[in-house]
Amino acid sequence: MAKRTYVRAAAVLGAVTLALAGCSSDSDDSTSGSAEGGGSATATTVDTDCEPEQATPGATPATGPLKIGTLLPETGSLAFLGPPEVAAVRLAVDEINAAGGVLNQPVELIPGDSGDTTTDTANATVDRELAAGTQVIIGAASSSVSLKVIDKIASAGVVMFSPANTSDQFVCYADGGMYFRTAPTDSLQAQALAQLIAEDGAQRVSILALNDPYGTGLAENTVTNLVDAGIPEDQIQKIIYDPNAQSFNAEVDQVANFGPDAVALIGFEESAKIITRMHEVGIGPSDGMAVFGVDGNMGNALGDSVADGLLAGMAGTTPLTDTGEAFQQRLLEVDPALIDFNYAGESYDAAIVSALAAEVAGSTAGVDIAANINAVTKDGEKCTTYQQCKDLIAAGQDIDYDGATGELSFVDAGEPGVGSYGRLVFGPDNTLTTEDYIVVGG
Repeated sequence: MAKRTYVRAAAVLGAVTLALAGCSSDSDDSTSGSAEGGGSATATTVDTDCEPEQATPGATPATGPLKIGTLLPETGSLAFLGPPEVAAVRLAVDEINAAGGVLNQPVELIPGDSGDTTTDTANATVDRELAAGTQVIIGAASSSVSLKVIDKIASAGVVMFSPANTSDQFVCYADGGMYFRTAPTDSLQAQALAQLIAEDGAQRVSILALNDPYGTGLAENTVTNLVDAGIPEDQIQKIIYDPNAQSFNAEVDQVANFGPDAVALIGFEESAKIITRMHEVGIGPSDGMAVFGVDGNMGNALGDSVADGLLAGMAGTTPLTDTGEAFQQRLLEVDPALIDFNYAGESYDAAIVSALAAEVAGSTAGVDIAANINAVTKDGEKCTTYQQCKDLIAAGQDIDYDGATGELSFVDAGEPGVGSYGRLVFGPDNTLTTEDYIVVGG
């Protein structure tokens, strides 16, 4: 597949502080390291062995107009993610309305800001949108922000549909079957990352992961998948570090002493300091070490934060689908100022799937929409546009919507059963290209 420049990785979604479960405990050096200024830390992944709750349709269909609210980052630390997501929902609503709307009525879009975890913006937005009668709220981008408002939204009988949450915590969350997402879970990214490392021929791997729920959960899942790929567990070193530490010398020295032939770095903006230190001791990407990143750091922002050429050869994964130039051009017609398209396909599909579920239900009630979301993404006649799918529904056909992000095939937890990830590589000028795509699950 032809290479293409990746302007700003969806990677930086890592700044979201995804909410997996973490705890502190003592363990040997083969599985954990001391975070500077703190004690040892190890990861506990969220239990995903459950029967996810399913929404129960209401007794009487609602036939009023469908109102879709957004809960997307217009301000705060994730504001850079907002423009493509907002534009994609607007594009979807425009196309839905051009095709006759939902139940022969135009869809109303009620935009709203999620802010970040340092503010109460999300709660204020949700209160306003619920008061306005929204039946679907698309967002949040941050798993941590979603967890602040999910109970309020679900208890109101409103669909919450995130285009970017990846935390495993949502799989078994008691949401009454009202929560959905188009982004794949971190357990799938761990498969993609482990596949990338194993295909490179690594036999001895160090994992450096920040001590927060996102980092510890992804690290734990990566260890599991590396073992499944044939790398003995005693050949895998896992170090959990404090991302707010002033120095990462101790952690990097532990890696150097372990003598790996590959290093996986699961971090956010502090990754620049870690890689700089790795170079100082001769184990950085430009020194010949096979270094792999994830969605938290595989962005051009990392390249801007280290010395020229320091990232050359560093590879990694981030949730990414090849949405194609035509889709991007449609987005640019909505917002000509877009400079990247992170999670745009996922945002677009969330709106289209919601509208199709309402058409199938013959109702715009949130519980009725939720009860039909999984079904419209699988086991029916393939269709790829709202108009095409709507025509099939009108003809009495079951549909299988494959959207801007490709195959969805939602599982019972209301999320994709497959995950598409970009195989990203830093060049000698510290900029990223997308080499190809890794598809896992299914």
